[in-house]
Amino acid sequence: MANYAMAFDYKLCINCHACEVACKEENGIDLGAKEHRLWIVEDEIEGDYFDLDFSKSQFIQMQCQECQDPLCLKACPNNAIYIDNNGIVRIHKNLCDLSLYCMKACPYEARYINHKEKFTDKCIFCADTRLARGETTTACQITCPSKLRYFGDLDDENSQISQILKQRKHFTLKPEFETKPKLFYLE
Repeated sequence: MANYAMAFDYKLCINCHACEVACKEENGIDLGAKEHRLWIVEDEIEGDYFDLDFSKSQFIQMQCQECQDPLCLKACPNNAIYIDNNGIVRIHKNLCDLSLYCMKACPYEARYINHKEKFTDKCIFCADTRLARGETTTACQITCPSKLRYFGDLDDENSQISQILKQRKHFTLKPEFETKPKLFYLE
């Protein structure tokens, strides 16, 4: 049993999309699919430098926030969504009726329809592939050339994720929803 989480040093992102490609390949997702499992959002930052206006882009990694109190789970009318022994929000594919209540409830817009298998899908930290094989990294993490992702067991104080969260200031997205996300953005 573990309590897996991820942190991003998002300011290091170079928008190469290697994480997206690795994720899609690892999980059998079509390469052209938009906003499936994980995706990069470009955000413009305005500022000035020596009285000259400029805008600079920063890239934010988006995916399921692996909430400890997931609204998608509460919204599912079929009890198809559950939290597994590793603290990962999962779905019983055979119980999903595509009512889409979970998609509407998610404030992070992290769920999408898996048209091949007919259920609502999302990032599960490579639980069915890499973690199932005993590996302790995700495809997106090992592929990133900037090495901006940290992954591990929050309950293990010596894990990479626990150590980085002790050392660095961080935040989560949309705290007003009180979902207790386990995706942390490092400042």
